[in-house]
Amino acid sequence: MCDVCGCGDKSVPVDVHDRILSVNDQQAAHNRSHFAQSDVVAINVMGSPGAGKTAVLEATARHFGAGRLGALAGDLATENDATRLQAAGIPSLSITTGSACHLDAEMVHHALHHFPWTGLDYLFIENVGNLVCPAVYDLGQAANVVLLAAHEGEDKPLKYPVMFRKADLVLITKIDLVPYLDIDLDLIERNIGTVMPHPEVFRVSAKTGEGIDRWVAWLEARRAPAEASRRAVPAGSAPQPHHHHHHG
Repeated sequence: MCDVCGCGDKSVPVDVHDRILSVNDQQAAHNRSHFAQSDVVAINVMGSPGAGKTAVLEATARHFGAGRLGALAGDLATENDATRLQAAGIPSLSITTGSACHLDAEMVHHALHHFPWTGLDYLFIENVGNLVCPAVYDLGQAANVVLLAAHEGEDKPLKYPVMFRKADLVLITKIDLVPYLDIDLDLIERNIGTVMPHPEVFRVSAKTGEGIDRWVAWLEARRAPAEASRRAVPAGSAPQPHHHHHHG
């Protein structure tokens, strides 16, 4: 599928792959500095197609006032997710990747030039639906959140360990379906715990709202350091880094 990361039919030599990641990491560091300067918490949202990424963000929007959230929505071929997020009150821009099964830092950087993001509290980067490639590419985000729908099965964390190893938080989604499934949520959590260095797992339902409060509280906690830092530095006293270009 993707010649760049080597998940498709064509093999990519290791040294070429390493160079690609090195360039990506440089761009990601550039993105990260912009997010930090604007006090924007960027969250990389990953998961399989149908894991509920867009639905969880729609539910999240119901807990935040207007103007606090924005999103970049990665997709192979459509703008459907960005359209849904816009309708939910989250200003959004679609990043159509064509054949690439993941977003990379350059795609995100390009999007930042075409999207008014600098006044936001949170910028969600909804990655392409995939449990493999997105985990490898740093985008400049503050945190990785991986969504795993209850119906996907207990073994997914073991089959796709890199994704869960890179996660700061895992949301087990669509738990409203559990009564209709032959699924063991406790086993899913135990399997996540075997591959995730510091397991943090919430069970949520975008449909019923269950668990969304915990997710929102987690997001607010990610903002706390930025708020504290801004209060600690008197306005105008911090040296401003030189910008070669403007975002937002």
